[in-house]
Amino acid sequence: MKRKGLYFLIALALGGVGAAHAQDSTESATTTTSTTSYDDRWYIAPTVGGYYNDTDRNTNSRQVYYGLGVGRFFAPNFSLDFFIDRTKRDIDKAIGGGNWSNNNYGVTGRFYWGAWDAWRPYLLAGVMGSYHSNRADNGWAPAAELGFGVSKTITDSSDIRIEGGYRYDWDDKTQPEKNGYGDWFLGFSVVSRFGEPPQAAVAPPPPAAPDCSKLDSDGDGVNDCDDKCPNTPAGTIVGPDGCPQKVVIDLRGVNFKFDRPKKGEKDIKKSLAEPSADSIAVLDQAIDTLQRYPEVKVTVAGYTDSVGTDQYNQGLSERRAKIVYDYLTAHGIDQSRLLGPVGHGENDPIDTNDTDAGRARNRRTELQVQQ
Repeated sequence: MKRKGLYFLIALALGGVGAAHAQDSTESATTTTSTTSYDDRWYIAPTVGGYYNDTDRNTNSRQVYYGLGVGRFFAPNFSLDFFIDRTKRDIDKAIGGGNWSNNNYGVTGRFYWGAWDAWRPYLLAGVMGSYHSNRADNGWAPAAELGFGVSKTITDSSDIRIEGGYRYDWDDKTQPEKNGYGDWFLGFSVVSRFGEPPQAAVAPPPPAAPDCSKLDSDGDGVNDCDDKCPNTPAGTIVGPDGCPQKVVIDLRGVNFKFDRPKKGEKDIKKSLAEPSADSIAVLDQAIDTLQRYPEVKVTVAGYTDSVGTDQYNQGLSERRAKIVYDYLTAHGIDQSRLLGPVGHGENDPIDTNDTDAGRARNRRTELQVQQ
């Protein structure tokens, strides 16, 4: 191959870089690739370099070589190139002069470290067949190479490689008194990938967060947005903020006339102490509280003062509890939430039974919240 062949390969290398840049400019508007990902497109790799020749060759010590590789990455850190390269050495005039050319056909694997967007060091190892042509012999000999290099991604479709190493040629025919030659080499390659660049991996968008205003994870009746005490046990009475709250239903002010209600009396207003409207207002507030806390259950309990026999007062307390019970159910409170009615007679007074005012307060009913 003459000198114009070298010029041709250099032009091919520069043309490959230009084509890769043009391709990147055209596709940048529509395609995004990631230089840190695994790109398995095929590429061509024009190469120029130089040998420091084995002195046993009896040729000039330094010589240019040029070649072309075709390859691809088969894993993120491993590539394989099929290549051909050529060099022509000048034989020393002391032993007759002339030319000694070698055409090498082989395969080289490269093993990389590091990210694609940085300088990546690598080791290389290759095997080949070397066809030598000179005045003494034309023929084939096996050859192998080991070396080290660095690679850098320049664009989505092009890299550069700089590498050096040692190549051994088992040619034992050119000089019968010699058996094999070891040459050091240094090369520069432009890697130009072709075809569509791979699409960058795009992570799927995270699922939309559920609307907390429509969730009630602990089933306490307060949505998760407003619930400041999540995971409250089932059946816990909670306030508007979802935190445990003790519900107190106070019926103080609901007092009964002496010896009322009579047996069979249904109208609670006739049994209540005057003014009966005050007691009705307290009962209506209790109904409102029960409606705001639908999970609350209460025991309806009645009490009397100490006047009368125990047996009579027991029945009177039960009638008082029953008439309040009926008032609650008549105003929308479900019976399943009401325990009783229960009478306690003159037990558990809240005031003295020695005065009219104290006895009036003891004639009462209570709504006892079941916690």
